Amino acid sequence: MTIGLFGGSFDPVHAGHRHVAQTALKQLGLDRVWWIVSPQNPLKSHLAGDYSRRFASVEDAATGPRMVISDIELRTGIRTTAELLSVLHRRYPKVHFVWIMGADNLKQFHRWRRWREIAASTPIAIIARPQDPIRARLSPAARSMAASRVTETHAKLIARKPAPGWTYLTEPLHSEASSLMRDT
Repeated sequence: MTIGLFGGSFDPVHAGHRHVAQTALKQLGLDRVWWIVSPQNPLKSHLAGDYSRRFASVEDAATGPRMVISDIELRTGIRTTAELLSVLHRRYPKVHFVWIMGADNLKQFHRWRRWREIAASTPIAIIARPQDPIRARLSPAARSMAASRVTETHAKLIARKPAPGWTYLTEPLHSEASSLMRDT
């Protein structure tokens, strides 16, 4: 079983998030995508909106039999992606997980707590976003992980190979972003 993990505060969830999840599902040949609704993104200065409202909106947006919405971070008190991945790898040793994120997150990935551990433990799929796609691919994390990059033409290997490994998918871009929606 191969499962893509798509974490975020989803504040608010939008069509760009659906695009990222659907692109990963299709391009990587995943069996499922788990949407992990985070109580609070530790890198964001503003407080996330009401959790139950955000969770319900993700349930409405992430439709389809291969989309699963999870509140594991809320239920377990997990605060970081590294903690989450450690728990999931222990709990589901036969599942092959892939961390999914938009390219906007790759730009700041080097600021995530234990980001090198994340990259070493779980393959990563980065989906292109219209906000600074070149800058994301030149980010400190992208440069540091360059040796383990899998080309887009071989992206499906990410869902089957052990970490480290990452790929950058340039599926047609979707312009919606939560930050733009909050700022209007």
